[in-house]
Amino acid sequence: MDLHFGDSKPTDDERAAVDALLGPPESSWEGADRSDADLRWARGGREARDRRDLLLPGLHAINDRIGWISDGALDYLCRRLTVPPAEAYGVATFYAMFSVKPRPATVLHVCTDLACAAAGAQELCAGIEARLGPGVHLERSPCLGLCERAPAALAVKAGDPVRTAVSAPATVDAAVLAATSPDSAPQEPPAALAVPQAGSPDLVLLRRIGVVDPASLDDYRAHGGYTALRRAFELGPAGVIREVTDSGLVGRGGAAFPTGRKWQATASQPDHPHYVVCNADESEPGTFKDRVLMEGDPYALVEAMTIAGYATGAHHGYLYLRGEYPRAVQRLEHALAQARARGLLGEDVLGQGYAFDIEIRRGAGAYICGEETALFNSIEGYRGEPRSKPPFPVEKGLFGKPTVENNVETLVNVLPILTMGAPAYAAIGTQASTGPKLFCVSGSVARPGIYELPFGATLGELLELAGVRDGLRAVLLGGAAGGFVRPDETHIPLTFEGTREAGTTLGSGVVMAFDDTVPLPRLLLRIAEFFRDESCGQCVPCRVGTVRQEEALHRIAERTGAAAAGDIALLREVGRAMRDASICGLGQTAWNAVESAIDRLGAYE
Repeated sequence: MDLHFGDSKPTDDERAAVDALLGPPESSWEGADRSDADLRWARGGREARDRRDLLLPGLHAINDRIGWISDGALDYLCRRLTVPPAEAYGVATFYAMFSVKPRPATVLHVCTDLACAAAGAQELCAGIEARLGPGVHLERSPCLGLCERAPAALAVKAGDPVRTAVSAPATVDAAVLAATSPDSAPQEPPAALAVPQAGSPDLVLLRRIGVVDPASLDDYRAHGGYTALRRAFELGPAGVIREVTDSGLVGRGGAAFPTGRKWQATASQPDHPHYVVCNADESEPGTFKDRVLMEGDPYALVEAMTIAGYATGAHHGYLYLRGEYPRAVQRLEHALAQARARGLLGEDVLGQGYAFDIEIRRGAGAYICGEETALFNSIEGYRGEPRSKPPFPVEKGLFGKPTVENNVETLVNVLPILTMGAPAYAAIGTQASTGPKLFCVSGSVARPGIYELPFGATLGELLELAGVRDGLRAVLLGGAAGGFVRPDETHIPLTFEGTREAGTTLGSGVVMAFDDTVPLPRLLLRIAEFFRDESCGQCVPCRVGTVRQEEALHRIAERTGAAAAGDIALLREVGRAMRDASICGLGQTAWNAVESAIDRLGAYE
């Protein structure tokens, strides 16, 4: 594509979309009509450069209004922010939800990932294609985070305002209706339907879902909301960190790093300002727990982020939220507005003299942005590529400042730690894996959804709760970056140490069951395609290795035994290279599921 940005002019709609976000331009240096004063000095350049972090919201503004990003619109946004057009083009083309080529105003994203593929996503796409007219663009999408209602579709109709509709479980008729008339599509079911245990008195993290109106701050407070923040102010920052440390809480996103140590390392940094970043970009296929928490109990996350900010000396938080979660965005925007209006965010939180506020940043379809440093780059207005470490985020994170980054589930765990006390919290689970854990169960089960169990429960106990179907062939733990286990391994304890000893991983809590109707080689090929698509391409082992892995799996998709032996040997060699030499976790784990299927399930014997 030729990049002749300077020759392209934005339309009135494109200009209005950008100006609605940034305000009207003040000088010709950023897009206004040229005046005599502009010929004598440059006004606004430094201020515009300091707003580069608004590049991603600006791209969203254009894409939401028009449906795609033209050269003229990109040029105007670049002038407003004084960002080089070539760099902005690199950012715009990094994300799957944006397009720099003309397309219809309505895009229908149909998930073709693991749970949806097993539920007939390919047949669904074929049926939709036969019915859709030229006014809708069908996009085969990676996981939409609606695995409990597979197969899933998300319709996005550009305009002012942008309109969205979710269809899950999707049929051809329902998906076409969502795409052609999003305002007429049925409303999504409440978040509580994704929680089979909803209302149980034994729940800790999920106890308010299905009980409390997610839109009502008063209802949240009537059920214990903001008790933890008041307790935090009583303890002081050091006391909060001590409680979190003593509780044994570790990160729930898969890395399992001790949360108290991360908070203490950030709080002790002399460089300021400090930042809190909530990673709500759960893009791991099979993961949807953070979505359910945000949709069903949004004030809990707002309160938890405020506590994290208070403990670590931060006054500003960023909530990086998946672009495929429109209802979660709406719920959290409402929650933030209510919290500000009631003095629970802002210059004087709860009258304690502590200032803290939260800003939502929408992702745009990039699995790699779940990696913390790639997420920082994305917020800052750069391509979402991971950074080399050290320095670590607690020293130089977002905008080069000390940053604490946690995912939604990790942060929400802080509330019961402060309300029940660290010893009582640590008594839940096992000595090495303390507290409750959320598991995303989908696939060949009767009751898919989010389950809360104490660490130490076995895989078999969880599958019994979910109602596993007859003919179980395999269980995928940890999502595409995890590993398969056999049906006779359901005694594995669901703890970080237990899954490690069993030669697999707990990851983010994905438990995806597959019966013998699901062709395993095709499933592995889909995993390989996912990693090839989602690799950012920054490092050679991942950029080349994910392609070679997919090529080999294509060749052996219908072969077994001796015919596949050469390619299996190649897969092992490529897998080792990716694991040993990739910059980040994507390349390091891209071979895990395939390796486990070959070794544990005899996938190609």
